[in-house]
Amino acid sequence: MTSQLFTPIKLGNLEFPNRIAVAPMCQYSADDGSASDWHLQHWMNLAMSGAGMVTVEMTDVERRGRITHGCLGLYSDHNEAAARRALDAARRVALPGTKFGVQLAHAGRKASRHRPWEGGGALGPDEDPWPIVSASAVAFDEEGWQEPQELDEAGIQGVIAHFAAAAERAARAGFDFIELHSAHGYLLHQFLSPLSNKRTDKWGGSLENRMRLPIEVAKAVAKAAPDLMLAARISVTDWVEGGFAVEDGIAIAKAYKAAGAAYICCSSGGNSPLQKIPSGPGYQVHLATAVREGAEIPTRAVGMIDDPYQAEAIIAEGKADMVAVARALIADPRWPWRAAATLGQEFHPAPQFARAAPFMQRWTQATR
Repeated sequence: MTSQLFTPIKLGNLEFPNRIAVAPMCQYSADDGSASDWHLQHWMNLAMSGAGMVTVEMTDVERRGRITHGCLGLYSDHNEAAARRALDAARRVALPGTKFGVQLAHAGRKASRHRPWEGGGALGPDEDPWPIVSASAVAFDEEGWQEPQELDEAGIQGVIAHFAAAAERAARAGFDFIELHSAHGYLLHQFLSPLSNKRTDKWGGSLENRMRLPIEVAKAVAKAAPDLMLAARISVTDWVEGGFAVEDGIAIAKAYKAAGAAYICCSSGGNSPLQKIPSGPGYQVHLATAVREGAEIPTRAVGMIDDPYQAEAIIAEGKADMVAVARALIADPRWPWRAAATLGQEFHPAPQFARAAPFMQRWTQATR
């Protein structure tokens, strides 16, 4: 019996060989936004994993949009050249049918921070910090967080232009699709959520106004890179009373669909320290189901999905159209091989690695 996890899927103008996606994972290892040798090996490794969709990490559209000094970007010629170098190398070793996308983003009020393993706190005055911006002059938290400048009309139009320019760079670098990062408390999410958007102009207030910037960005990106499939990642809920809620997530998904998005990756939270997230294996799958049914658009489920049987059930039961795997792929870079072996499916590693396939099959049979 064919595993549903390993059936192909067509999204927009692209066909993927299976329903496994590599979720975008910040590496904090870039040089002024440019992909480094770390990215070279990382992307090549992901390319050989067996996942049909590889979405590289949050990639910022301007320098002040980075979370940290180490964040990836597509705002300069050097960024573009470095991304092409790493992507070209990844394509040379990728398994047949693998598609590569970039997640374009702007950190907004969550920018100018230390890398997580350095504590994640605000950059000090002698550590080259930079002014940050947001929908409103509301800090992420009262303690340890810089108060952002509220973007004016010119600033908002500048953000839209930066996204469009980064999309053009993504196309020239050779990516297959663009995913807009509207989740986890970053700038587009900051406009969407009433927790961070206190504006009274056309960019704030009603949900229609709060979603205006993300949709204008989507339209600008689609125009700038018409040959690249468009998608979006959203935080379906803030997990905070009075914040962005599931019905809002469905509404923005519908609007993204109308703007040309082919799928929605359904995550949650990240915009308030008051969030109460009931974390656990597959804790966000119900959000992907709600958006899939409510907006009638393909969805990608994400969040502590590390068991092949769980991933198979998500697809087979119609809860989502794809599953995105992150930490499990760091722990086991051949997770898709293991999933195939566990589910009794053939898998075809790179010929240089084929001699290891019997080990994977034996290991998975021993754990059934």
